[in-house]
Amino acid sequence: MSAHHSSQPLELLAPAKTSAIGREAILHGADAVYIGGPAFGARDKAGNSLADIAGLVEYAHRFHARIYVTLNTILHDAELDAARKLAYDCYDAGVDALIVQDMGMLELDLPPIDLHASTQCDIRTPEKARFLADVGFSQIVLARELTIQEIAKVRAAVPADTVIEHFIHGALCVAYSGQCNISHAHTGRSANRGDCSQACRLPYTLQDAQGGVVAFEKHLLSVKDNNQSGNLGALIDAGVRSFKIEGRYKEAAYVKNITGHYRQLLDGIMNERPELHAASSGKTKLLFTPDPDKTFHRGATDYFSNGRKADIGAFDTPTFVGLELGAVTQVGDKWFEMESNEDLSNSDGLNYLHKREVIGLQANVVERKGKVWRVYPNEPMHALHGLRPGLAISRNRDHAWEQALTKKSAERRIGVDAVFAETADGFSLALRDEDSITVTSCASFEKQPAQHPAEAEDSVREHLARFGNTDFEFGKLTVNWTQPWFVPSSLANKLRRDAVEKLEAARLGAYVRPLRKAAVEPPARYPEESLSFLANVYNSAARAFYAKHGVKLIEAAYEAHEEAGEVPLMITRHCIRYSLSLCPKQAKGVIGVQGQVRAEPMTLINGSEHLTLQFDCRNCEMHVMGKMKKHILKAAPPSTVPITFHPRQPERQSKRPLA
Repeated sequence: MSAHHSSQPLELLAPAKTSAIGREAILHGADAVYIGGPAFGARDKAGNSLADIAGLVEYAHRFHARIYVTLNTILHDAELDAARKLAYDCYDAGVDALIVQDMGMLELDLPPIDLHASTQCDIRTPEKARFLADVGFSQIVLARELTIQEIAKVRAAVPADTVIEHFIHGALCVAYSGQCNISHAHTGRSANRGDCSQACRLPYTLQDAQGGVVAFEKHLLSVKDNNQSGNLGALIDAGVRSFKIEGRYKEAAYVKNITGHYRQLLDGIMNERPELHAASSGKTKLLFTPDPDKTFHRGATDYFSNGRKADIGAFDTPTFVGLELGAVTQVGDKWFEMESNEDLSNSDGLNYLHKREVIGLQANVVERKGKVWRVYPNEPMHALHGLRPGLAISRNRDHAWEQALTKKSAERRIGVDAVFAETADGFSLALRDEDSITVTSCASFEKQPAQHPAEAEDSVREHLARFGNTDFEFGKLTVNWTQPWFVPSSLANKLRRDAVEKLEAARLGAYVRPLRKAAVEPPARYPEESLSFLANVYNSAARAFYAKHGVKLIEAAYEAHEEAGEVPLMITRHCIRYSLSLCPKQAKGVIGVQGQVRAEPMTLINGSEHLTLQFDCRNCEMHVMGKMKKHILKAAPPSTVPITFHPRQPERQSKRPLA
């Protein structure tokens, strides 16, 4: 076991809706966890108390894993002071870093806590990435839309100690993060403030410039879910060092499964590449077989990693059909039979396709008959339209597999080598863990020669190896003595317990929390001199920040209700034209079509909502244009500071001595 000197750490970063899920993420192999604090985290309904976060920090630091708190909404002037206090509370709770979107945070009097730039900062260019590194961000989360080549260019532009973080799994925003105001325009709920109404998951009808229907009631803005399982090696080569899983609204089973899946993949890569090591300590042993296809997803895509592809959309249905099991062989009055090489169990959720509709059923009882399974569904057979021999059956709920995930499903242990030795007045036990942290415990004891010298060493080993309910796993034992002595089990147990207690304390003592990176002086220049509403500047501190960095013209964020006209409510690299093979660039070279296809505007319709699509073909982007609804425009710009006068319970302030 050696300390890592020249090798580079890889961080697997998992989401946590609650501190309990955060613990499971660490147990299942996460090197770091991101979680929402009590306020200002960009998932409105995923808040956690500071006491819970402090408990999670303590657990994580045992494995030298890190906890990041999301403070990544844009802030109203009335919220700046509360955000500053929250930053101090997080720092006092032991949190390792804050994930931030609002540049106003950098102008506040903050504790020396490390800062990460959220994906909401819309980081797609080397220039923007370099700027953020220069103003004091140590870790930056890139836009999900970047190709592997674009990521490599960003890596080359930032200082060596800047960590590049990238999303490798989970739901995708169709828009560049931080560049979507559709929810606020239609409902007054701001995505930049953690309250997105997910207009992109609705069905839309698409009309061309002449009013002809191109697509009817399809989920045209809904993209499949991100899965970079096949690209991890290439992403490492491009410079990614933190691998982020999406999902702060997700339940424990998803976090266990997806974290375990990527832990295994990254461990496999690190076994072959000694120049890389895990960013935290210990080895995870999973008590189930992870499989991303078994948790809900909208189909998988590696998005733009390897360039533009036509199949990133989940247009037909956002429902999850799962894995194909086999085909129906026979249909009875209360049952049907199917062939499958998989094991089925009672309460499995099954489905099949009938006239482009997914029909679901629950297996009440299943019986194995050789290679064939007889399934008694919960539903009456006559209600299962179109169920006939030859039809393919899929499973979207694997009951046995889900049950395994409700129980203890992983162990994580830190490797420890031991030296048991005789001392002048007794015995000592020295432990050295995989991070080269060493402790020794001693006990005085009147030595007596062992009655069975041949078995003495094995007996010592057996007593010392009982690390059962600790964080440690016993590795190599060296016994240093002049002759085999009698070592009673009570003495061996006491030495082991003392040593483990000392090692736990020494590990926490050895843990170093990362500190805030200093901004370069004189202040770095922002790559542009003017900012539109898309820069999300919503408070005076953010204005002061950009002015200090050379920006001359600054428009207010969309939430300030100063944009009355039609503006791009969403900017996306996903292009509906391209996905429907109507792209002028695709048409080049097609005989008879060349030069005829113009990227004229199109219209998306959902009920009374009309959105105009404009195509910026030079940048290969689509702009979804629209206006803010009148009643929203007239309403007060959003802030969490109550403007109404309902009685509210004052939140209890944590008792912190004033500086």
